[in-house]
Amino acid sequence: MPETTRLTLSGGRVIDPAGDIDAVLDVHIDGGRIIGLGAAPDGSAGEVIDVRGCWVLPGLVDLAGQVGSPDALSRRELLAAAAGGITQLAAPPRPDSGLDNPAVVGRLRDGAAALGMVRVAPIGALTAGLGGERLAELGLLRRAGCRLVGQGGQPIGARVLRRAFEYASGQDLTVVVDAEDAQLAAGGCVHEGAVGAQLGLTGIPVAAEVAALSQALALATTSGTRIHLHGVSSAAGVALLRAAKAAGLPVTADTPIWNLHYTDLDIGAYDPAFHLRPPLREPGDRAALREALADGTLDAVCSDHRPNDGEAKRQPFARCAAGVAGFEALLPLALDLVSSGVPLARAIAAVTSGPAAVLGGGGRIGIGALADLCVLAPQQSWTVSVDTWRSAGVCTPVWARVLRGRVTRTLLGGRTVHRLEETASGR
Repeated sequence: MPETTRLTLSGGRVIDPAGDIDAVLDVHIDGGRIIGLGAAPDGSAGEVIDVRGCWVLPGLVDLAGQVGSPDALSRRELLAAAAGGITQLAAPPRPDSGLDNPAVVGRLRDGAAALGMVRVAPIGALTAGLGGERLAELGLLRRAGCRLVGQGGQPIGARVLRRAFEYASGQDLTVVVDAEDAQLAAGGCVHEGAVGAQLGLTGIPVAAEVAALSQALALATTSGTRIHLHGVSSAAGVALLRAAKAAGLPVTADTPIWNLHYTDLDIGAYDPAFHLRPPLREPGDRAALREALADGTLDAVCSDHRPNDGEAKRQPFARCAAGVAGFEALLPLALDLVSSGVPLARAIAAVTSGPAAVLGGGGRIGIGALADLCVLAPQQSWTVSVDTWRSAGVCTPVWARVLRGRVTRTLLGGRTVHRLEETASGR
């Protein structure tokens, strides 16, 4: 799709944590890039879009979201991502995705580019078929455009992981490590604690997270490999991450937005919307995650968008699919954390510049940068319902909940890929 002609977003509050910008400024765009902030560079503003009363943010960057297979991308889920203000998305490997193959990686990238709604960054498979035994062709995956490689939640032994770290360090790759030991977590569906015991559900102990992180950080100490810890969910995990960063290890980390808002107490009467992976843990763990986000120990917050629905969620709690839809709730829920003590700049950075740094670029507003932007009506309230929700996945913790903050426009390379048609009533 061709880039848009010259345009100006006029009168909005521009907030860009990466550039330390928080001011009412016009944003001038031409050729898909930002050419000026404030006064028009040559006195000509082109098409003017009035965004007074709105915030202009960098397009969101989500490090974990499922949008279909490489040969069958879901236009609906990509539209949901755009409706959430997301302009860059990391797609994790799955056993059926074939992301251990450079040709398939290329098809995913090309397919997403052809649809033109979100920039999709494939996370290459660390091992062949995600089997955990034989390394994938990591060098070829890097040349195919992968900056991240990982196991997509599938198990891998310490010996193979060590070889992967050593090889990845020479290929300029970041290894994504899931914050869960597969053996210790096997069969579990909730946090191992009093709530899980009361419900009669098999728990996933915090030890599963501690074991996975300890192993990965020990291997990173000797290999020097860049690693990204995906799905940190506990106070113990935060403590390990904080110590690793203090020691100077090249490590970044994320947590799903759900773990910052909910705990195992919210599961209630086996509500499938709270069957998540990593599991929701105790209030003390949530408090530790919020503190880590506020002080920068956590680099990113992801939606972990998995639009499970229908039969996948109608099974008994222990057997239903883990994961829920979340693209459209990511930004409102991130901003809601400001009321719990997270600075506004940190909340925005966690869904823009923080994850962008993990992917290798984007997440900022500056002259010369791609015009990937999100326009938000910060005070607009809206109810999550079939009338307002784009994703096919309607099993989500926020269903029927009133959220504050609505994305009114998303620009990708200066093109509007989402525009809210509803009135300010929130519908």
